[in-house]
Amino acid sequence: MSTLTTTSGADPGPHAPATAARTPRRPRGPRREGRQGMWGWLFVSPMVVVLGLFLALPVVMALWVSLLNWDGQSNPFSGAADFVGLDNYEGLFTDQGLTRTLFMTSLRNNLYYVLLVVPLQTALALGLALAVNRRRLRGKGAFRTAFYFPSVTSSIAVSTVFLFLFQSSGAVNNLLKWVGIQGPNWFTDPRGLVWVTLAGTGLVDPDTPPSALADHGVLGLSWWDWLSGPSIAMCTIILLVVWTTSGTFMLMFLAALQDIPEAQLESARLDGANRRQTLRHVILPALRPILFLVITLGLIGTWQVFDQVYVMSQGQPANTTLTPAFLSYSLSFKDAQYGTGAAISFVLLAIILVMTGIQRLVLRESDGRGRRRTRRISR
Repeated sequence: MSTLTTTSGADPGPHAPATAARTPRRPRGPRREGRQGMWGWLFVSPMVVVLGLFLALPVVMALWVSLLNWDGQSNPFSGAADFVGLDNYEGLFTDQGLTRTLFMTSLRNNLYYVLLVVPLQTALALGLALAVNRRRLRGKGAFRTAFYFPSVTSSIAVSTVFLFLFQSSGAVNNLLKWVGIQGPNWFTDPRGLVWVTLAGTGLVDPDTPPSALADHGVLGLSWWDWLSGPSIAMCTIILLVVWTTSGTFMLMFLAALQDIPEAQLESARLDGANRRQTLRHVILPALRPILFLVITLGLIGTWQVFDQVYVMSQGQPANTTLTPAFLSYSLSFKDAQYGTGAAISFVLLAIILVMTGIQRLVLRESDGRGRRRTRRISR
């Protein structure tokens, strides 16, 4: 018996079997993307509100204060404070006075601080990461914990401990006496490290500087002051910061080292590369992104140093440990010069952005040269 089938255009009738339910189609194209974007903004909206209230809004308020002559007592948005425009910024670079001298001194101190801390902490962190990443090393967990422990310890507590260690009769000077070295008065010695080193060789007398360097200068400081190097007190803070920050960067390098394929390292060993060559041609190129991150974080952190200076020296002796961040705090909350203090903070922000951009450009150019060299070798 044959079964009758209906055509596509015929009416199946009321007694025809029900067809399978069709699955609803999901919206596609811009409509679907619009819904996803709406839900995405809905989920991140609490964090956007928090960042706007506690980050973006204070930055805008500080920028407005930097354009005022405000004493911190009245409402800066009511018109009671005098609007001075860019005078606070110009005064930091052009006015002959104590404020410009202090600001330039803080820039000099912080520049030497950056030039020493960033390379030292990066090299130390990379060395520690390479050491604990060795396969035959026993007790890796204990070493990682020991190296990382100073990074999670309170900087105030560590700074206080360093104050006791580096006193004139502290443990550090007592250890130096055992090897026949007379330790300095670490936190009361304002001499620059460069001049102390040259004086030890007999090339320079710090008490009688050359007139060519002492009588000429730029931006309110003589060349003798610019080239003096970090003070003995600043070197103590540098040691503290390098010791406390290297553990964090060690973990970053360690995570990147563990992502390098073992086959790539084995191939280098089979090609006859020793450890130094493997480090230079295989490991460091693979660590380039994390190296950029570590240096960037180091630059930002070193230009914003405050708590160690606040606890250990308050900018003394003779302002040789004064930094822009501490000077901004001091002018604002001690001298009621909130406009000048806010201007210093934005000058500091500009310095950080410029140095980060230069670093990114240098690393990008070196990466491009390395790729071109690799292509020439492959040919």
